Amino acid sequence: MNLSLRRTVWLCLALSLCALLAVPGTAPGLGGEARLTLAVFALATCAWIAAPVDDTYVALGAGLALTATGVISADTLFGTLGDETIWLLICAFVLAAAVTRTGLAGRAAAFLVSGARTVRQLVHLTTAALVVTAFAVPATSGRAALALPVFLALAQVLAERRRLVVMLALLFPTVVLLSAVATLIGAGAHLITASLLLERTGERIGFVEWLVLGLPLAVVSSHLAAETVLWTTTRRADRREPVRITVAQLQEHSPTAVSGPLTTAETRCLLLLGTVVALWCSEPLHGVSPAVVALIGAVVASSPALGTVRLKEGLGSVPWPMLLFMAATTAMGVALVDSGAAGWLVGGLPVDGIPAWVFLAAVVVIGTAAHLVLQSRSARSSVLVPLVIAAAVAAGVNPVAAALASTAAAGFCQTLPASAKPVALFAEPPDGVPTFTPGHLLRLSAVLAPLSAALVLCFALFVWPLLGVPVSLESQP
Repeated sequence: MNLSLRRTVWLCLALSLCALLAVPGTAPGLGGEARLTLAVFALATCAWIAAPVDDTYVALGAGLALTATGVISADTLFGTLGDETIWLLICAFVLAAAVTRTGLAGRAAAFLVSGARTVRQLVHLTTAALVVTAFAVPATSGRAALALPVFLALAQVLAERRRLVVMLALLFPTVVLLSAVATLIGAGAHLITASLLLERTGERIGFVEWLVLGLPLAVVSSHLAAETVLWTTTRRADRREPVRITVAQLQEHSPTAVSGPLTTAETRCLLLLGTVVALWCSEPLHGVSPAVVALIGAVVASSPALGTVRLKEGLGSVPWPMLLFMAATTAMGVALVDSGAAGWLVGGLPVDGIPAWVFLAAVVVIGTAAHLVLQSRSARSSVLVPLVIAAAVAAGVNPVAAALASTAAAGFCQTLPASAKPVALFAEPPDGVPTFTPGHLLRLSAVLAPLSAALVLCFALFVWPLLGVPVSLESQP
């Protein structure tokens, strides 16, 4: 199906649904505000899927339509932008700009990969380094951009081993996407999920709570994905041949210093980042909000005396369209629930009495496959999470477990080059570096998608209950 025909089909579907909702007598039990909400959601979703319009513009238009029609108040729309999770992300981007400016990422990568003696060691050391970046750089696109120079340096060193370079090109975005679940700031979708859970259930999932639940999953899924990438893109002879990467070789192809003593700026930035992460992880001890900690860190990182980046430059690195998109889609999620539209949509589903594991399995499968329709992870959460929460309550399943499972499953989104920004970034690296093809992605997805979904389901059923998130509502204290 060509692009213009696809757009026409989706537009016709959206308009047909809107027309059906406007007919009196259809959809019994659905109130006026709920009808408006569903119509706006249908148009917005189809625009995200097929229209050549910026996702943020669509989200803002949908939020404005819901506000103008009285479905949500102006305070609800604008209040989402002032939420502390948005401030946490803003300040985290300023801190990330300070880290990027110093070149600490290159030093850390050189320290790790220079110790690899086999291909498997190189793969897993690289994976470990990428998992750690989830604490320093928010959002997957930012982490992918930070990791790209490291990949290019490795590609130059391993230029004679083309299959290894292709494998690394696929490894970097895959691990970046799957390890994002480690932290609350790992993806904008996490902040949307946390906000919707707080709004609908009163359950607050803070930085520490998300870390406890998400980090084990991120570590296991990332290293499982690393093995899968290794086996699907290389041959046995490639894996048997030893590797030898020295710091000097990496320095030849790196724009920043990766060896020698730390500079004063690097030392200050490292101490600041370590302090901020330590305070984030120890929130239950001191009680200071992660957003406040991040704000203090951003102020110090951009201060004239101690900082490594100017405040103007740090704020310039913040992806403001993404933040506006998150705020607008969060407001849309609130409207979906408050108007009764979410409850009506799930009211006809046969969820009453089904086993909890069947419900969670369905949630995980839908979350894993949704990237084939909606490319934006934040858009997927804004559409799916309100419905998952409402359906979970009806099915007697803990909505926190269901929402977390849906969001974690959405971390898999690398079936096509356009499925996620990190994949697109590494699909066309500069300097003519060899990279993966759509065939590599499809072969990897055929193996990794079911493995990733099964792993998320196992965590939701067996691991998270041990960490304080029971499967069923009856198990909650």
